Amino acid sequence: MKNIVGITILLINSICYSQVTFKGKVLYTNEKGNEEAVPGVSVFWLNTQIGTITNDDGTFRIPRNKANSYLIISHIGFKTDTLLIQNKSYLRYVLKEKEILEEVEIIVSKEPTQRSFLDAQNIMNIGNAELLKAACCNLSESFETNPSIDVNFSDALTGTKQIQMLGLKSPYLLITQENIPSVRGASQVFGLTFTPGSWVESIQITKGAGSITNGYESISGQINAELIKPFSDSKFFTNFYGELGGRLELNTHFNQKLSDKWYTGFYLHGSNRSLKFDRNSDGFLDNPLTNQVNIMNRWQYIDSEKGWIGFVNLRYLNDTKQTGQIFYDFKKRDKNLQLWGSEINTSKAAISTKLGYVFPDLPFQKFSFQMSYNDHQQKSYFGLKDYDIYHKSFYVNGLFSSIIGDTRHQFKVGASFLQDDYFELVIDKNFKRKEHDLGVFFEYTYDDNEFFSLTAGIRLDFHNLLGAFLTPRVHARYAAWNKGVFKASIGRGVRSANIFAENLQLFASSRSVNIQSNKGKIYGVNPEIAWNAGVSFSQRFRLIDRKGSISIDYYKTVFQNKVIVDWENLNAISFYDLKGESKAESFQVEITQNVLPYFNIRLAYRLNNVKTDYESGRFEKPLLARNRFFVNTSYETISNNNGAQWKFDFTYNWLGNQRIPGGNEGLKSRGLASYSKPYSTINAQVTKVFSKTFEVYLGAENITDVRQDVPIQGHENPFGAYFDTTIVYAPIFGSNYYTGLRIKLD
Repeated sequence: MKNIVGITILLINSICYSQVTFKGKVLYTNEKGNEEAVPGVSVFWLNTQIGTITNDDGTFRIPRNKANSYLIISHIGFKTDTLLIQNKSYLRYVLKEKEILEEVEIIVSKEPTQRSFLDAQNIMNIGNAELLKAACCNLSESFETNPSIDVNFSDALTGTKQIQMLGLKSPYLLITQENIPSVRGASQVFGLTFTPGSWVESIQITKGAGSITNGYESISGQINAELIKPFSDSKFFTNFYGELGGRLELNTHFNQKLSDKWYTGFYLHGSNRSLKFDRNSDGFLDNPLTNQVNIMNRWQYIDSEKGWIGFVNLRYLNDTKQTGQIFYDFKKRDKNLQLWGSEINTSKAAISTKLGYVFPDLPFQKFSFQMSYNDHQQKSYFGLKDYDIYHKSFYVNGLFSSIIGDTRHQFKVGASFLQDDYFELVIDKNFKRKEHDLGVFFEYTYDDNEFFSLTAGIRLDFHNLLGAFLTPRVHARYAAWNKGVFKASIGRGVRSANIFAENLQLFASSRSVNIQSNKGKIYGVNPEIAWNAGVSFSQRFRLIDRKGSISIDYYKTVFQNKVIVDWENLNAISFYDLKGESKAESFQVEITQNVLPYFNIRLAYRLNNVKTDYESGRFEKPLLARNRFFVNTSYETISNNNGAQWKFDFTYNWLGNQRIPGGNEGLKSRGLASYSKPYSTINAQVTKVFSKTFEVYLGAENITDVRQDVPIQGHENPFGAYFDTTIVYAPIFGSNYYTGLRIKLD
């Protein structure tokens, strides 16, 4: 792999430097009227990233761009100038004193979801407008209108939604907040619910292995959530939300400018569900009783003249979930086998900081520093089974980026340190471990901003339990024709599986737990190692003079080792290392089309083919739809001078049948089919924007009231041998209606 990357970079360099170059010299007139050379002046072609800086003697060399004859010369303290070069082969330019210009406001309308055509990685950016199309009460509910992400319930009790991408669950995704790893370890199941939707400014979804600068754990992709900034957020924001399902929420933001450089924001989230529902009459709560208080204080520092920007975040969370039989008394835990109940209490305190510096004279040269500390405590019981986890984590990352020769050749170099301390009580047994890792990385990017770009990175990590290992990743982009882009990627990922925290639903069943040790250093099993490779094609077009696009991608993940979570025995759950093959293939076609002014439609079809060798044979991944069809439409009226308008959003999901784990004979003995029936759901929302400061929305989820007939097996006797809440493939609660309002004051 290293040889291939090295040969590729040398080949690109040889091609690039064999191109025709344009030469010149930049000077300025000093106080005595003499001309002097100016080093460090930015020189680049208009609408490209092809550029360079002048040397100490003021000279420069830049590849000639045949598609553009306009050259931009920029330097702090002087006027930025755009020059028409045409047939010139040499330029002698004297800088002009900067003039004071009047302020110009430029307003750009962006699509709610944008797919990057210029980046070598396959990245989609979900903006705030897309997040407001549904009831995004927290981050786990922010993907309802995105066809690339599956959102499923993890069990029949906690109401927790977990996400999947490329046929793999969220533990195989690297989930970050502002590029700092966040949802991992103890927070793997509930972590997405700990970030309120109103705190999210945008979300970036990367398919494939992603960048090595954020770590080695990413296997199927990366999801990064950018939080709102005190600098750009409204001075005051409030969102009230209520639903017939019993959940009430309040989100309030207070932002204040303290000086020309300091801004601060105080964000408060409170949610509660105290109403009990048992629509399927199985004696169990359809949704848990919940209460959450979530507080964040955010500080932002900006010094644009000197190139500094910084953030400090302070966060505290307290979350409780109560579920079980509808008449269970949570004030007094029942251990007398009369009623079955469960309670999950989580508290989390965190601090994180980011510091960035852009060299004023060299805007392509940057330095950044990140640090975070998390203290996560969870105490829980499921009937007679106890599960507690205490997880402390510390993360620090430093990165320097610049260019090699000119801006076509960019690089990033840095180092990171990660430490995790775990303590777990699993029923009646303690598990304790410490993990720490020191990694160094280098990433090279070539980008001509027209036809070809390549990002190749490698990192070396030294882990106290996993040993020393390399993580290579390569992404390439080629624009074959106008508005048509091919992309390809390949990369390796490594992670240690937290088998209990990632499979919390196992405690809400009568299954026994079996760890088949292979002398591994973490729970007796070895780290998970996988390669992910994929290709994609995107084409923009105009149909009946309306904008549209089509995207096709195919990704394959092959595991060298995988910790198998074996649910095939209905009386047990087993964990063991892979003995054979485990592969995940995902194929997706997505089409977007502007049909009428302000009316858009998005169609998608996805095929998942995920198979693994278990001890009992090779099977498809359980509880995963092999086929999915998706439709999303949106329409909005033109806003008037006061900003008033209507917005209408509609989402349709069709999921094919899903394999039920347990084997034909075992399932037949319990009256279960081997596969679930296909089903579809419909969501819709209407928003009335009265002004720039006030809007009201009304929505419905699962309008057709689709529900799984028996989500809890053996619910008649929760302490018996057949009790199981883990076989969930469809909605449990049924249809749900909600309303809310938003107030913004600047």
